[in-house]
Amino acid sequence: MDLRKLKTLIDLVSESNISELEITGAAPVQYVQTLAAPAAAAAAPAAAGAAPAVASAPVAAEAARAGHAVKSPMVGTFYRSSSPGAPAFVEVGSKVNEGDTVCIIEAMKILNEIEADKSGTITQILGENGQAVEYGQPLFIIE
Repeated sequence: MDLRKLKTLIDLVSESNISELEITGAAPVQYVQTLAAPAAAAAAPAAAGAAPAVASAPVAAEAARAGHAVKSPMVGTFYRSSSPGAPAFVEVGSKVNEGDTVCIIEAMKILNEIEADKSGTITQILGENGQAVEYGQPLFIIE
């Protein structure tokens, strides 16, 4: 299901008096991304003067080989800090211990603190503030 359609559905349900919603369907769909799609998607933000929000698959794969990837445990919106004016939980070069909060993922209007699953130093931050993330998507690299 398209993430925008899901968000629209969630907003419609939250605005109504529905107390329960059951969705049934086929087996989960796996999305496959080709190498041409990230290049085209990255060209549009670059032309507008903004950095691309999502790292391409080859970059993410190479980054994962360089250290331990902290991956998103859910689909949601990635936030580096607890509120818009607050400092980020971690920066590149930050030392973290297992269990330290590294970011927040908002899912269905619930803020979920994501903790480091390994001690070490943050060497890369792969997520952008306010970016939609998928289940299993690498967010940070720890060495």
